[in-house]
Amino acid sequence: MIQLHRTFFSTSTSVPSCHTLSLRHFMLQFRALQPPINAFSPHASSVITGTTFQCRRTCLLFPRSVTAKRSPARSFAVKSMTLFGDYFGFPFAANCTTPFDHGLFSKGFSTRVADGGNQGKRVKAAVVRGKEKDGSVVSDAASGKEEVAKTAKKKSVKKKKPSPKKKVSAASNSEHEECVAEVSGKSTKLKRKKVSKKSSVDSAIEKIVDNSASVKDELKKQNGNSTLIEEAKPLLNFTPKPLYPPSGKSVVVVESVTKAKVIKGYLGDMYEVLPSYGHVRDLAARSGSVRPDEDFSMVWEVPAPAWTHLKSIKVALSGAENLILASDPDREGEAIAWHIIEMLQQQGALHDNISLARVVFHEITEKSIKGALQTPREIDINLVQAYLARRALDYLIGFNISPLLWRKLPGCQSAGRVQSAALALICDREMEIDEFKPKEYWTVEVQLKKEDSGSNKNFTFPARLTHFDSKKLNQFSITSDTEARHIQSNINSANFHVVCLKKSKTRRNPPTPYITSTLQQDAANKLHFTASHTMKLAQKLYEGVELSDGVAVGLITYIRTDGFHISDEAVANIRSLIIERYGQDFAAQSAPKYFKKVKNAQEAHEAIRPTDICKLPSMLAGILDEESLKLYTLIWSRTVSCQMEPAVIEQIHVDIGNGDKSIVLRTASSMVEFPGYQAVYTDVVAEAVHDKDRDESSPDQTFGVLNSLKTGDPLCVVQTEPCEHHTQPPPRYSEASLVKKLEELGIGRPSTYASTIKVLRDRNYVTVKNRVLSPEFRGRMVSAFLSHHFSEVTDYSFTADMETELDNVSAGFTEWKGLLRDYWTRFKSYCERTSNVHIHQVEKMLEKKFGDFLFASLPDQSRVCPSCMEGTLIFKVSRFGAGYFIGCDQHPSCKYIAKTLYGTEEEEDSSQPSTRVDEPKLLGVTSGSNEKVLLKTGPYGFYVQLGEDRKGYIPKRASVSHVKDVGTITLEDALELLQYPVTLGNHPKDGQPVILKLARVGFSVRHRRTIASVPKNIKPTDVTLEKALEFLSGKDVRRSGRPKGKSKAQEVEVIEAF
Repeated sequence: MIQLHRTFFSTSTSVPSCHTLSLRHFMLQFRALQPPINAFSPHASSVITGTTFQCRRTCLLFPRSVTAKRSPARSFAVKSMTLFGDYFGFPFAANCTTPFDHGLFSKGFSTRVADGGNQGKRVKAAVVRGKEKDGSVVSDAASGKEEVAKTAKKKSVKKKKPSPKKKVSAASNSEHEECVAEVSGKSTKLKRKKVSKKSSVDSAIEKIVDNSASVKDELKKQNGNSTLIEEAKPLLNFTPKPLYPPSGKSVVVVESVTKAKVIKGYLGDMYEVLPSYGHVRDLAARSGSVRPDEDFSMVWEVPAPAWTHLKSIKVALSGAENLILASDPDREGEAIAWHIIEMLQQQGALHDNISLARVVFHEITEKSIKGALQTPREIDINLVQAYLARRALDYLIGFNISPLLWRKLPGCQSAGRVQSAALALICDREMEIDEFKPKEYWTVEVQLKKEDSGSNKNFTFPARLTHFDSKKLNQFSITSDTEARHIQSNINSANFHVVCLKKSKTRRNPPTPYITSTLQQDAANKLHFTASHTMKLAQKLYEGVELSDGVAVGLITYIRTDGFHISDEAVANIRSLIIERYGQDFAAQSAPKYFKKVKNAQEAHEAIRPTDICKLPSMLAGILDEESLKLYTLIWSRTVSCQMEPAVIEQIHVDIGNGDKSIVLRTASSMVEFPGYQAVYTDVVAEAVHDKDRDESSPDQTFGVLNSLKTGDPLCVVQTEPCEHHTQPPPRYSEASLVKKLEELGIGRPSTYASTIKVLRDRNYVTVKNRVLSPEFRGRMVSAFLSHHFSEVTDYSFTADMETELDNVSAGFTEWKGLLRDYWTRFKSYCERTSNVHIHQVEKMLEKKFGDFLFASLPDQSRVCPSCMEGTLIFKVSRFGAGYFIGCDQHPSCKYIAKTLYGTEEEEDSSQPSTRVDEPKLLGVTSGSNEKVLLKTGPYGFYVQLGEDRKGYIPKRASVSHVKDVGTITLEDALELLQYPVTLGNHPKDGQPVILKLARVGFSVRHRRTIASVPKNIKPTDVTLEKALEFLSGKDVRRSGRPKGKSKAQEVEVIEAF
């Protein structure tokens, strides 16, 4: 009974009607007991009827309070369960089986796990809707459990049996273990304690579970009536029936407004299409949102706008028959659908008469949308588990390493699982460049011509030296100018003829269709787009564009994919277009099947392609903007070319030697014999933006000359030139090459590459110079710190293996909590060990690793302090973490600083050592009051101050952290900054002041709680009241604080078990 109570009452979180609904379902399960309840007592039916009436009456008389510590409806339900237990006794419960015992989920459970034998694992949720005065969170679930403890205690006193201790134990991986959570009555905070002693209630529940299988088998033998168990319907009513054509009102939820508008135009009035605007909730951005000690329970936070969107969905469900969840067809989209169901359940918006359906489509076209509605399915719980595992893992790494970074490396902001591995790649490449030693080598370039009087008698062609003195040369065979000059003289004095001529044909296969990573790479290489900009443009093309006829349609398929295959229907359309435009010979003899997969590829989506291949780029020239058209042209050309014949290239190689063949030169050339797929890139009619992706498309005069040669033909040396070369260091990563490397190593997923690079740039860990990624010193320090103390986080193979394990969760092969548990055990030990590391140890480690770089610019690379001549120059963290510097180790007696390295600025490159002290710098005094104006350093950087610090007096201050070179600040600059904040006037609507103030990141205007930034191109002296009102009424505004008397607690949900 207590088990049934937990199922149907401990998770009710919405309005009182929800309690009644849960009770009705409880009665449904209760009547499904095997053997029937009446077999134990003739009075059972009256007890059930009376209890139902009283519970409903309790729900109506005692409405649910936001901050109440106990729920009357639940407490009465607990007493009712106790009544049943007293009336029938636990032997009765031990001999009964219910649909609950066999994994059928109910109102409080989202779904069950489809993973082998673990059919009984479930999600249990409790909503936290209020906060006490001390800020602690009060859980409704905790209130109900508290009442269970009180009831059990009263009963134990009456029967003189030991009462169960208050505890919470995380749900184990076994099929039937349950969570029992109690909350101490002395505190409003959710407290969890583990005990080893089992209560009598838990023992009875275990007895129910142990006997259920044998009892069911025995009952089958006796009366064979086990159909109630199999026929019991889950309360989450997912429908398998087609939802198009419509049979009633349906609510369709998608992710964006654009997508909603396009789909609404396809479906008609029987479908109301609403956007969710992305995720409706996320992990709370604070410590403790993932709790490993509580079986990885999670605390979710609902942003304020999401309540508005959920309310719109809830209102639309009134009178609707179906709720159709049509979020993106990937892991994130599956999670969004799951979150929406969970939130609507908690609000009591999902009634029995509403059928749920999950539909997916890979392109936004009328045919695709209607086809998806005809094949609905349930939520893919494996994808949801994979989402939870990734979110938990990323949170645990980020929220445990980041505080350590703040303390050990002040100014360094964050670390993450994929982010840190990508940063390690960039920094390791930079280390290779630093350690690279160039090596000198020489070549001899030769220009030859044919000895005849033909039309090409003056045409010369190049050749390279391959053999000298009958020895084959390699790259470093010629190492000096002297050797090169000697070879040059020998070539000039020799007579050459054709020794060998070889012709061949090669087939150049068309490229594979685009996936997310290759699209980002090509867009970067050919269009010079960043990865994030490429994804932004592609998202617009996917969601839909209004064409000239006024119909909106998605132009390309889903953009986050690692699958290379294309649907049969699309292939047929592409081949028809090829035959029509280019001819039968250009279409591939058989449709190519692309099964190549990147490492850890696991998604089942199509490659990125146009939804209608007949929409040529030239047709969209007046519809799409220039950048979108370029990207669409790239996708269209690649899609068409992948279904065409290979290009046939004719190549010719010629070896040229002297009389005894002791000197051999080689030349080669090629020409396109059959263009094949390359014809697409020369189709000027189809392409509005031309991509000249061809090297051999134009006639090569060199090929004509070489093709006319015959063995033995004499050749003349026209020119020889020795050339000096030096080996080059490995190139820095561009965004395209970094994405390619991450893909090769299996680090991250297609949807994370762009965001990973953006985070590294936003954190000032890397900068982009000449379209390559250069690590800042701050980024190099973070990478070195993580490699030293958290080797697994930056290890490429480990990160890739973790991706494989997470993908196994998506496929249902790996249990997600077991994966987290294994990783957390190791990771926690790293955190504990690193937290005990002193900052001086970190300084020593960084000095040892970057010593050559740090001290290279010092005069004579001497580390003896030139000021005191006694100390040694060392790497140190500046006071308050304002930056890093090279200073004397005799500080504070010697305050010499040789070099300052600020986290957000370039290193100072001064040939002369400068002296800068951390003491206040006097800029001057005011003319009227003769008060000192000082430049000082604080916990948040530099600031100017008017007057000295005195007890009981707070001087006026102004931040100068937005000034790059604080050394250039003058007295006039400081006085100008100190005049702020300034009142510009009163707001015409309410008469409240409008204030112009100086913040850490620049100037802003404020009216009551509304704040708007002043654009950087506008001087603060030019900001008038009118301009300020214009800024405050714009879109780029934010609100601060809370209005008095309107404090509202943020709603949070705790996922306790899954």
